[in-house]
Amino acid sequence: MDFNVKKLASDAGVFFTRAVQFTEEKLGQAEKTELDPHLENLITRADGTKNWTEKILRQTEVLLQPNPSARIEEFIYDKLDKKLPSRTTNAELLGQYMLEAANEFGPGTPYGSTLITVGEYQKQLGGAEREFLHTSAVNFLSPLRNFLEGDWRTISKERRLLENRRLDLDICKARLKKAKQAEAKAAAAPDFQETRPRNYVLSASASALQSGWESWDVAPDLSVSEQRKLLSEEVDKAEHELRVAQTEFDRQAEVTRLLLEGISSTHLNHLRCLQDFAEAQATYYAQCHHYMQDLQRELNRCANAVGAPQSSAAVCPNPVSSTFLSGPTSPGATVSSSSGQRPSTLTMEQTQLPVTGTRKAKVLYDYDAHDSSELSLLADELITVHTVPGMDPDWLIGERGNEKGKVPVTYLELLS
Repeated sequence: MDFNVKKLASDAGVFFTRAVQFTEEKLGQAEKTELDPHLENLITRADGTKNWTEKILRQTEVLLQPNPSARIEEFIYDKLDKKLPSRTTNAELLGQYMLEAANEFGPGTPYGSTLITVGEYQKQLGGAEREFLHTSAVNFLSPLRNFLEGDWRTISKERRLLENRRLDLDICKARLKKAKQAEAKAAAAPDFQETRPRNYVLSASASALQSGWESWDVAPDLSVSEQRKLLSEEVDKAEHELRVAQTEFDRQAEVTRLLLEGISSTHLNHLRCLQDFAEAQATYYAQCHHYMQDLQRELNRCANAVGAPQSSAAVCPNPVSSTFLSGPTSPGATVSSSSGQRPSTLTMEQTQLPVTGTRKAKVLYDYDAHDSSELSLLADELITVHTVPGMDPDWLIGERGNEKGKVPVTYLELLS
């Protein structure tokens, strides 16, 4: 191996000098060059962007994959640059269990057929979740990781170089300051005429300056004029080093500034990614809502095909009707409209309205019409409802002003 001892020693010396300068600055024993206020603001903004991006990325990963073990596995595969094996979602696994249970209990039984129906929709929900996870990973998580692992590393590297250039600049300033102080002391000292050998000890006045000259490696056996000359050369050398350090610092500050100003473009890119993530979320939840509405219709049709409402509740229950509707359960329970009490919610048996009778109903949840024969509903609004001969008992005719259409009973609270 080519091992350069001189370079290693030089690098070690530079590192030690910078460490001394940094320590003295922290202790208040050395001056520190302050950065431009605009550059300081850019650095503060960049640090905030990095910190919040890390937090958003970490929490989004938790949202999309709550299982810590699965997240660790994904991290390892990502670092190894390998494709992550396909993982079954919880909804898909639940749907598969339901289908297997239906085969064991008998697909022809009411319970078995319902398990098949619900299981198929659970698998569809799982597929929608899988698509949402993939879209979010590609359009949102990957750009955030690319910023932290790519652009931010470059910015951090250039900022470290800028800090080193600043330390070098301050070291050169301190060296020039000391050189000028030593030169000033030499200029104020009397000029002795040498009558003795140069290796003879200088007079007391010249020796008093020796402590200042020793830091510049000025030989004490030189005459005062020669020492002044050497100190002048040291000042010139320090000034040259300062100019070089200042140039390198300014160049590095400009490079760092350009990179930090690119944070604005990063914000715009993350804005687009955030919009894509929100759109993916909206699509996913809309798909889930659509699947559950279809499942509800399937279960209602299953219940109607079995027979009477009493038996249908036991064989193929409506998963939401028991939550939306409540009231007296005894067969002889009735609701009086002239009792003066607060309006009460009616049971399924009491929702059978006469053909010509109308009644007010309060909408419990928003409902989007699926075709022109249905009426869209908004939560908490009041509408007028009635029924017609031969109509599905799970539906009523709703009227709101000039609008009219079918509405599901399970979305309503019928008022007495």
